[in-house]
Amino acid sequence: MYARSTTIMATPDSIDAGIAFVRAEVMQTLMGMDGCIGLSLLADRSSGRCITTSAWQDQDSMRAGAERLQPLRERAAEMLGGGAPEIAEWEIALLHRDHTSEPGACVRATWVRMDPQQVDRALDIYKNSSLPAIEGYDGFCSASLLIDRQNGRLVSSVTFDSPEAMERNRGRAQEVRNQSVTEMNGEVTDVAEFELALAHLRVPELV
Repeated sequence: MYARSTTIMATPDSIDAGIAFVRAEVMQTLMGMDGCIGLSLLADRSSGRCITTSAWQDQDSMRAGAERLQPLRERAAEMLGGGAPEIAEWEIALLHRDHTSEPGACVRATWVRMDPQQVDRALDIYKNSSLPAIEGYDGFCSASLLIDRQNGRLVSSVTFDSPEAMERNRGRAQEVRNQSVTEMNGEVTDVAEFELALAHLRVPELV
C-alpha cells in the first residue's frame, strides 16, 4: 500500500476553513476513486503546517488519480492561505492500531534520513525495537511508518488520545527515538506535533 502526502504552510486563521474544505470536498472525491483507502489531515495551529495524506491500495491507483486531484489540491492551498504544496509519495511499511482515534487525538511525527540501502534494516529495527516501546506509552492510540526507499527517507507517526498524553510521553519518546535512529545509522531531520484534524483511514493492520 502507498500514500501521498501534501504539506501546506497555512495562515493559522485559515486552518478551520481548510479543514472543512478537505472534509467536505477532498474526502468526498477521494472516497469515490478506485484504490483509495483513506485520508488523514494533521494541523499545527502554531506554525500553520498542515499535512494531508491519502492512502492507496497500490502505486498505480495513487498515480492514476493525481491529475484529477490537482485542482482540489490547489484550491485547498488557496483556502489555507499557504504557498505551493509540497508533495511526497511513500510506501506504507507499517501500521498498528491499539484502538481507533477519537476527537481530540494528536500526532507526533518524526522524519528520518538514511542510506537508502539501509531502509529495510531500519524497518526491522522499528518493528522489533521501536514499536514495542511505543505501544507502552500512556494514551497510545496507533503508529505508522512511511518509507521512501529511493531517497532513504522515513516518517514515523504516533497518535495519542490527547495533547496531555502526548506531553506526558515526550521525554520517553525522545529516548526511544534517539536509540532507534542511532541503531539505524540515520539522522532525524524534523520532529513535529499536530492535531489530528481528520482521520478517515481504512488501511489494514500492517506489522
